[in-house]
Amino acid sequence: MSKRDYYDVLGVSKGASADEIKKGYRKKAKELHPDRNADNPDAENLFKEANEAYDVLKDPEKKAAYDRFGHAAFEGGMGGGGGRPGGGFQGQGDFASAFSDVFDDLFGDFMGGRQGGGGRQRAARGADLRYNLRVTLEEAFNGLQKTINVPSSVQCDECSGTGAEGGAEPVTCPTCSGMGKVRATQGFFTVERTCPTCSGLGQIIKNPCSKCGGQGRIQKERALSVNIPAGVETGTRIRLAGEGEAGMRGGPPGDLYIFIEVKKHEIFEREGNELHCRVPVAMTTAALGGDIEVPTIDGGRSRVKIPAGSQSGRQMRLRGKGMPALRGGAAGDMFIELAVETPVNLTTRQKELLREFEELSEDNNPESHSFFSSVRNFWDSMKG
Repeated sequence: MSKRDYYDVLGVSKGASADEIKKGYRKKAKELHPDRNADNPDAENLFKEANEAYDVLKDPEKKAAYDRFGHAAFEGGMGGGGGRPGGGFQGQGDFASAFSDVFDDLFGDFMGGRQGGGGRQRAARGADLRYNLRVTLEEAFNGLQKTINVPSSVQCDECSGTGAEGGAEPVTCPTCSGMGKVRATQGFFTVERTCPTCSGLGQIIKNPCSKCGGQGRIQKERALSVNIPAGVETGTRIRLAGEGEAGMRGGPPGDLYIFIEVKKHEIFEREGNELHCRVPVAMTTAALGGDIEVPTIDGGRSRVKIPAGSQSGRQMRLRGKGMPALRGGAAGDMFIELAVETPVNLTTRQKELLREFEELSEDNNPESHSFFSSVRNFWDSMKG
């Protein structure tokens, strides 16, 4: 089968520039790489074909020979090709060189990309920290200023974060020449790995700081004053920029994230900005009506009028007595739920009065009358 035109293989025109050829190869190499096409049996051959085309077109001399003579330029010892019988690769050395030349282009996205200026940055950003803070419902209502102790890494004051004794600057790693990576040719492939000398930083410290051991940071507990705004709830996250772990060798610090947990309250139950309070009411008050005092989250009291004939579960709203909105706006409401209480430990006289009341209250229990009337109809229908 005749060989395809190299320009067609890379999807570029014959007048394409070196950059266009390189871009065309990068696109084809990513598209055809066997690791991405495990289900395509032709992918490996197409990938090799793209490598072969790029190996020729990236070289000005080979490209000129190919433009003049086509594939024949590399068959039978014609000039410019170095003699490749059958149009194959020139051998392990040339293939490894061609593949190495575009290794970063092909896999740069997966391995962090190239670093500008011939190497990785020596400074690394510090890690973000998380601090769990528990507050009471009253503190969440009012807001507070709280001091917390955060164990963290801080910049070494002995070396000013450089990691070198006396604050000296690190030097370029001699093993990787500042790249942070080293390459080794294994057969047809070039393998790239992190430099073992500098651990990928691209620089080394000749005389490490005695206090931080060359890290540029030390472990220390810090006291921070944190402003907790009114209206926070469980799950609220507060970010303190630059208060996280110090960076490696003078790198920028990370951030501190404070996660709020509001403790359960013994009186109030919270739902968003609303508060719910279950209030026991004497049976006589529920029957006759009256006034009761209920607590509010701000420490005050509110007088609530109980309508005569109130039942358990009845709710009443106190507008604006709930929790404040975290980002401004009107405060939530507070809901009172009545729990009519049945008296216990009755005296003989109280029992006599209740029996007398029972005899006189045939028409005073509409809900009971309706329910048992429905029950009788149900039993009658079952008998029928």
